[in-house]
Amino acid sequence: MAKSLIIVESPSKAKTIKKYLGKDFTVEASSGHLIDLPSSKLGVDIEDSFKPQYKVIKGKTKYLNQLKKAAKNADKVYLASDPDREGEAIAWHITEKLNLWDKAHRILFYEITENAVKKSIENPLKLSKNRFEAQQARRILDRIVGYKVSPILWKKVRRGLSAGRVQSVALRIIVQREREIEAFNPEEYWTLESYLKRKEDGEGNSFIANLHKFEGEKAKIPNEDEVKKVLDAISGKEYLVKSVTRKERRRNALPPFITSTLQQEASRKIRFSVKKSMVIAQKLYEGIELGDEGPVGLITYMRTDSVRVSENALGEVREYIKNKYGNDYIPAEPNTFKVKKSAQDAHEAIRPTFPNKAPEEIKQYLKEDEYKLYTLIWKRFVSSQMTPAVYDQTAVDIEVGSAIFRATGSIIKFPGFTTLYIESKEEDEKEKDSDVLKQLPDIKEKDLLDLLKLDPKQHFTQPPPRFTESSLVKELEEKGIGRPSTYAAILSTIQTREYANKDKNRLRPTLLGCSVNDLLIEGFPEIMNIEFTAAMEDKLDKVEDGDVNWVDLLSGFYGDFSKRLDQAEETLKSLKREGVPTDIECGECGAPMIVKWGKRGEFLSCSKYPDCKNAKPFIYDEDGKIKIKEKVAPEIREDVVCENCGKPMAIRQSRYGKFLGCTGYPECKTIKRMNKDGEVIEDKKDKKEKKEAKEAN
Repeated sequence: MAKSLIIVESPSKAKTIKKYLGKDFTVEASSGHLIDLPSSKLGVDIEDSFKPQYKVIKGKTKYLNQLKKAAKNADKVYLASDPDREGEAIAWHITEKLNLWDKAHRILFYEITENAVKKSIENPLKLSKNRFEAQQARRILDRIVGYKVSPILWKKVRRGLSAGRVQSVALRIIVQREREIEAFNPEEYWTLESYLKRKEDGEGNSFIANLHKFEGEKAKIPNEDEVKKVLDAISGKEYLVKSVTRKERRRNALPPFITSTLQQEASRKIRFSVKKSMVIAQKLYEGIELGDEGPVGLITYMRTDSVRVSENALGEVREYIKNKYGNDYIPAEPNTFKVKKSAQDAHEAIRPTFPNKAPEEIKQYLKEDEYKLYTLIWKRFVSSQMTPAVYDQTAVDIEVGSAIFRATGSIIKFPGFTTLYIESKEEDEKEKDSDVLKQLPDIKEKDLLDLLKLDPKQHFTQPPPRFTESSLVKELEEKGIGRPSTYAAILSTIQTREYANKDKNRLRPTLLGCSVNDLLIEGFPEIMNIEFTAAMEDKLDKVEDGDVNWVDLLSGFYGDFSKRLDQAEETLKSLKREGVPTDIECGECGAPMIVKWGKRGEFLSCSKYPDCKNAKPFIYDEDGKIKIKEKVAPEIREDVVCENCGKPMAIRQSRYGKFLGCTGYPECKTIKRMNKDGEVIEDKKDKKEKKEAKEAN
C-alpha cells in the first residue's frame, strides 16, 4: 500500500513529526530552499514580464532526488514547509519541479504537537498562488536592487559592498541618528532635590522631593543664577505638606510575543542578538529531545505579527495559573489584545505549546541559551493571561514659601502578572519608567517636615541615543520597513559589510557606512526613502491578498529605477578615486589626508597621491573621530632565539594573525608560527631534524 509523504524543511522538524504518525506516513526534509535565482547572474528577464530564471541551488540536487524518489511511491504528498511566504515558495517550487500537482496538498503547522499535526493532515489546503507570487515579487525586487546597485558601489567605493532595498534604508536610519548626535547642542539645566523627613522619624526614614513649581509656574531652572534665586527665596522657610493625593492604579498584562517584540526583549533582557534569538527559536519550534518523551516542539511558529491565541491554549494556561497561583490571578474572562490591521492573523502569537511545561521542569534537556529563550517566551505568555497589577500611587505637594516641591511614590497592593514577568526597558527609557517607584512614609496634609539637605544638581540635555539592535527593530517596525522575519538578516548584513559596528552594544555607523549611505541617497532617493519602502511592503501584502498583480508592481518600480541607474553611473562621485576628506595633515608634505578603501580595508592616503605616496592605518577614538594608528613596538621574546642569526624573536601581527619574527629583520627574515597560547609551533623541517637526531641516538 502506498504511503503518504510529508515534506518539511528541516530534519529536526521531520524527526519530531515522525513520532506522531503511523507507518502509513513517510516524512522527508528539503533542508530549506531547493530552487532559487542563480547566484552568478541577474536571473530575471526584465523584458519578458520579469520572468525569473530559477535553477536548483548548488549542492541541493541530492535533496531534490531524495524527494523525487519518495514522492514516486506516495499516493499523497503533503507540503509542510513553514507557514509563511518563504515556506510557500519552497512548497510551490518542489511541487512544480517534481510535477506533483495531481497529488500535492498544503498543510500548515503553527505548532508541532500531535494534535496540530494530525488536524492539519485532516484539513489540507491548496497551495496559495498569491502568497507564492508575493514572495516571488519580493525576491525579484531585492535581486534587481542588489544586482544593479551593488556594482555601482564596487566601482565608486570598493568591491565586496552590497546595497539592499530594505538593508540600505535601515542603514539610513542608523546614519540619520548619528548625524543628529553630531549636530546636537547640549543645553544646561538644573534640578533641586530636598531631603526631608517627618519630625517624629529618624534620618533613616528620609525621602526626596523635587522642585515642582516656583512663583506659580512650572519649575524650569536654566542656570546657576536661577538656582540661587530659588535657594534665596526658600531659605529659612517651613516645609508644609499642602496636599496628599492617593489614587489606585492598574497595570494590565502585556500581550504574548510576536516576532519583533521577542527580538527586542531578548536583546534587552538576555542580551541575544536578533539573529541568535531567531536561530534558537527555530530549534524550540522544530523540536527538542525531552528524554523518554522524544523530540517535542516547545513553542509555536516564531515568525508572526499576530497576538491572537487559540481557545485551546487559553483554556490550558488559565488552568495552569489557577493551580499554580490561585483564583485571584485569573481574570474573569481571558485577556484579549488588539491585533494590528496589517497582521497575518492566521498565525498565533509566539507561545509555549504546552503551558504546563514550566522551564525548570525541562531545564535538564535544554542548552543554556535554549533555556533562557524558552523561559522568556513561557513567562511572557503565562503572565499575559494573569490579572492586572494594582498599586496605590501617591503624590505629595510640599509648600516652601513661593515654591512647591513634589514627592511621588507607590505601594503595590496586588502584584498580579508582575509576580511572574516585568518587561525590560532600553537604558534611556529606564528613568521614565514608573514600574519601581519610591515608597513614602505615612505623610498627612499640614504636616511640618524637617529639611535634612538641599541638593542643587547641574545637568545637560543629552543627544538621542544610538540604536541598539532591539530599538532599531522597534523603529523599523513602527515605520513599516521590512517585516519581522527579515530583521535578523538585515542587521547581520549591515554589520558583516562593516557599515556599522557595535559600540557598547549600540550600532555606530562607520565612515564606510556613512559614505555608502550618502552615495545611495544621492543616486537612488526613492529606494532610500523610508515612506516609499514602507509603501512597497504594503503593496507586497496586497499581492498576497490578491489585490495587486505582482508584474504590475515590478513594472511600476522598475521604470524610474532604471533611469536612476543610468544617471548614477555617470554622476556619482568616485570615492575610490577622490576618497573622503579628513582634517589630518600628511606627515610628509602637509597636504590633507583622505580616507580610501583597498583590498585590506580602509586607510589614510595623502590627497596629493601619486606625487606623495604616504599612507597610514587609522583607528577611531572614543568620540568616533579618525586618528592615525601609532605603531606599537613589538613584544620581544627573549626566550625564543633566531636559529639563523642568534637574535631574539619578537611577536608581530599580520592579516592572518600573530607570529614570531626575527628582530634582525630585514637582514634576517626568519619567522616562526605560534599558537594562541604563545607557544612556538614546530614546522615540518624542525620535526624531521628532531626525528632524525632521535633515530641516530
